[in-house]
Amino acid sequence: MNGSTSSPQVSSTKLTIGKRDIVLGVCLITVALVAPLVYSHCQIPCGIYDDPARLVMIAEDINTVEKGMKSIVELSADPKTNMNQIVRWVNNKDEHAENIAHVVSYYFMAQRIKPVEKSDAAGYEKYIKQLTLLHEMLVYSMKCKQTTDLANVEKLRSLLAQFHDAYSH
Repeated sequence: MNGSTSSPQVSSTKLTIGKRDIVLGVCLITVALVAPLVYSHCQIPCGIYDDPARLVMIAEDINTVEKGMKSIVELSADPKTNMNQIVRWVNNKDEHAENIAHVVSYYFMAQRIKPVEKSDAAGYEKYIKQLTLLHEMLVYSMKCKQTTDLANVEKLRSLLAQFHDAYSH
């Protein structure tokens, strides 16, 4: 060294982020946030069931989906300023809609609703009614992920009440 001080060269290259990068980032963040939360009941069967708790969980998820939809619509009035919050609400809304689908599929349809022989007309009718309601809940939880149409939330609430009635009686 000759005693002179030299400073490192700083590049003036701009960092550019494209739409593809943003979409990829949102997808990775969604996977990172949702992966730890996705769970299924054991399916051993363990015999440990809490149907009322699962119904309450679905109702809470429906409320969260509704709040997410309302927040997305409200924040979308100024999307440039609110983009971060909009993305977070979309992810949250979709996560809770997926929770509904998960409980419907892996708890009720896979473990709790047992097939009934057609020869048991009353039992078979109840079985078909329960499966139909659960299937409709799956469809409307998917529709909640696709839109911010609050009619889908109301349909989910109605289906949950109908399923609760059909399942409990």
